[in-house]
Formats: sequence, C-alpha cells, structure tokens
Amino acid sequence: MASSVFLSSFSSSSSLQLSSSFNGDNLAPSRCFIGAPVTSSSLSISGKKNSYSPRKFYISAKKVSGLEEAIRIRKMRELETKSKVRRNPPLRRGRVSPRLLVPDHIPRPPYVESGVLPDISSEFQIPGPEGIAKMRAACELAARVLNYAGTLVRPSVTTNEIDKAVHDMIIEAGAYPSPLGYGGFPKSVCTSVNECMCHGIPDSRQLQSGDIINIDVTVYLDGYHGDTSKTFFCGEVDEGFKRLVKVTEECLEKGIAVCKDGASFKKIGKRISEHAEKYGYNVVERFVGHGVGPIFHSEPLIYHYRNDEPGLMVEGQTFTIEPILTIGTTECVTWPDNWTTLTADGGVAAQFEHTILITRTGSEILTKC
Repeated sequence: MASSVFLSSFSSSSSLQLSSSFNGDNLAPSRCFIGAPVTSSSLSISGKKNSYSPRKFYISAKKVSGLEEAIRIRKMRELETKSKVRRNPPLRRGRVSPRLLVPDHIPRPPYVESGVLPDISSEFQIPGPEGIAKMRAACELAARVLNYAGTLVRPSVTTNEIDKAVHDMIIEAGAYPSPLGYGGFPKSVCTSVNECMCHGIPDSRQLQSGDIINIDVTVYLDGYHGDTSKTFFCGEVDEGFKRLVKVTEECLEKGIAVCKDGASFKKIGKRISEHAEKYGYNVVERFVGHGVGPIFHSEPLIYHYRNDEPGLMVEGQTFTIEPILTIGTTECVTWPDNWTTLTADGGVAAQFEHTILITRTGSEILTKC
C-alpha cells in the first residue's frame, strides 16, 4: 500500500503528525498506508534560484529517413488516440458494509489493537535469513490472493464482494488482512476503480463493463507483511485505458530493473518518469513506495518521479515500488471518508506494485506465485 507525501503543508481532522528528515530538509509524510488523515508539518525545501546567462540559439534541420518519419507519425497517432480516450461515468460512493471479523487465533499487527495510525518507521527493514523466509511466505500468499481477486472482476460484481472473498482467503491461510483497522480503514483490501488513484474502500457499487480496477492486497503472516497490487480490466475496456495500464506495468518493471546493492534510490524515479513521459502519461508524486517487513510502512520512501533524494540500496533490504500513472492531471481530491483519492479531472489512473528484496547483483520480486 502506498504511503502519501505532500510537497507543501497539509492538514486534516486528525492530530497525528509524521515527519522525516532527508539531507537536512524536512519532509513531512502527510499520510501513510492508504492516505489515513493526519496533521502534517509544513515542508521547507531550501534551494537556489536558477540564473541563466544569455545564449544564442541556432535552428538546424536534418533529413529524416522514411523509417524515422513513420515512427514519428505512429507516435503522434498514439498520442492523438490517447487524448480521445472516453470517460466512464464519474464514481459515486456506494454503501459500505460492516467490518468483517477475524478469528481470535490469528495474530494481529500491533496497530490493530492500539487503533492509532503508526508513524512511518525511520529504520530500514533488512530481515535475516529466517525473516526473509517469512517475507517470502507472506508475499507469496499476497500474490495468490491478488491473482484470485482478479478472477472475480467482471460486470455486476461489487467491490464489496471482492473484499469478502479476499478476506476469507486470507484468514483461511491463517493470516491477517493488513489494511483492516489500519488507522480506521474499514475493509480488508483496497479497490480503486477508474479515476480512483488508490485507496478505494470496497462498497456496494457494481463493476461495469469498461471499468479498470486496481486491487491492492497486503497480508500479515507470521509477523511479516507482503504487499502487492495490480490493475485489472472489467469487460470491454477502451484501448486508451489498456495502453495506460500496459505502460504503468512497464514502469514498475523498469523501476525494479535498476535495483541492486549500492544503487541510488533516485534511479527508480528517473527510470519510471522517462518511460511514462515517452507515452505522454503523468506520474503521481503524492503516493510513494516504502520499506515493508515486520513493519507495514517504513523508510526508505520510494519516489516514483525524478528527485534528488539521497540514499543507496542495501543487500537484504525489502521495500515496495508502486507507481501510479494518469492520463490527465496528477492533482487529486479525497472523499469525506478520508481514504478514497481520485484524480481532480476525472481522468483514469492505473497502478501496479511489487515487494522486492535487494540482492548483491539485482533484486528479487517476492510478490510472485
């Protein structure tokens, strides 16, 4: 599940405050997990004004080959097609059913009993051999649950029904659905449809042919969290929507590809941004990846956009990468439930997520089955 940060001051009804320091600058994550409301401190970013010296510009032209011209025309047509993507009817909140029960014998994460939204831990999560084995088990279960949830996506099915099926599968495996009770979140999974960027609360709304839906699954098994998400198609989906989803998944893959011991975290955002921009899509800055393990959310925070944050990856470290791309604006609005976050212009969004383990020569995707 994504953590949320702001690059400006933000406040809401809750009194919880989160802050972390990067290279002397104060960065206040306003929310963690699925956008739980907190009061954040103002962000102060020091910087220097850019100064430019007068330059002379020259215009030159080169002869373009037939192949280059054909590629250029194809890209233009793809962008034109994307700009004409249709819009589904705006999301309306349905009825949210009561919270599902978890058997007493299943261990809960600490935050469930406290009812308090926990701070983002400043400690990197580097499990030992035993911990890594437990992480693999939790992540493999999360992947199986996500795949099963995807088979339920079809017209007329409600997101509440998907939540119930996910909940039952998790507890049958002896695990706890990590979202349930996290900062007051009322459900066991996040279901984000169409223009919902992330953190949608399952409800009575029926899926419609043409919808896209991100299902975000996190399980807590034997003391470790496994976190993953994927965007699925419902019925006959617009080609523009399909293209956005495909590119978003590719962005995740390209972000993972740069990961290894000693690599800079900022390479992830650079690679994701480059690929998204190639197709004219925008990367949401507000929601970020995070360390995961015994603790649901910890540093490092993984920025999916270009950034200059310091930090190097360490062998044995576990964290998520979970980019969100939009066709239109990356500005967002949040429903009164303080969780569901939608694009401000109603344009669709897509997201994919994996939990990975850093190795000496690369990384291992743990959320696979």
